[in-house]
Amino acid sequence: MGSLHENPQHGFGGLLNGLQEAYESGRTKDLAWRRAQLKGLLRLLEEKEEDIFDALHDDLGKHRAESYRDEIGALVKSVNHTLRNLEGWAAPEKTQAPLVSFPATALVVPEPLGVVLVFSCWNLPLGLALEPISGALAAGNVVVVKPSELAPSTAAFLAANIPRYLDPKAVKVILGGPEVGEQLMEHRWDKVLFTGSANVGRLILTKAAKHLTPVALELGSKCPCIVDQLDSKRDRQIAVNRIAGAKWSVCAGQACVAIDYILVEEKFAPILVWSTLISS
Repeated sequence: MGSLHENPQHGFGGLLNGLQEAYESGRTKDLAWRRAQLKGLLRLLEEKEEDIFDALHDDLGKHRAESYRDEIGALVKSVNHTLRNLEGWAAPEKTQAPLVSFPATALVVPEPLGVVLVFSCWNLPLGLALEPISGALAAGNVVVVKPSELAPSTAAFLAANIPRYLDPKAVKVILGGPEVGEQLMEHRWDKVLFTGSANVGRLILTKAAKHLTPVALELGSKCPCIVDQLDSKRDRQIAVNRIAGAKWSVCAGQACVAIDYILVEEKFAPILVWSTLISS
């Protein structure tokens, strides 16, 4: 299957060895292999669209329109963009050589990092699992993804379908809770990507530091809205509509991009509050 459920008794050493062998075989450096993985993702999104809608509704109560806009549609656009630009991104780039090496020339050659670990989140459980997988595969890496245990239907969907559409020796899905994440972070990775809370992000960084592993963190925090002027009724209505949309349109406000508070000149504050109350 290419996926593991819950906490394996013997750790993840065998899994990592298999991934390392797949990477060291060299096949992931081939652009044809990378394109095949990206096209596999597109096929998954197209052929399993109804299953995705069902999983996201089971986990989060998401409407089909929201699921397509924020997850499926966004992924299709991103993967197609990657396919169009892959050859250029992977091509060696000429650069200026130091004077001491004259008359040598110099190239910057993009190289994959190796074995990448992805922790995805619960509120965009499809998009923020497959988006980093797409980028990692496009760069020629092999990948382990641990979906959030708080979105179990989507996690089960990923575990069942990723091996059918992607190279099962190069992409693995691990299911389980925080204890599985802790076990995974005991191992050496070539890069870790985490989406979630700042508290867990600190733990990820601490464990990654043991191996000097580079880490990319996408963390939740406070998200302000700044309103600089409200000179007319039209301005007020536009501001109110945009504030409401930015607060509630993604995951019913449970997203890192949802507005938490508003900064506005004191003289405009009562008008803005009143306009918001009327609109709501």
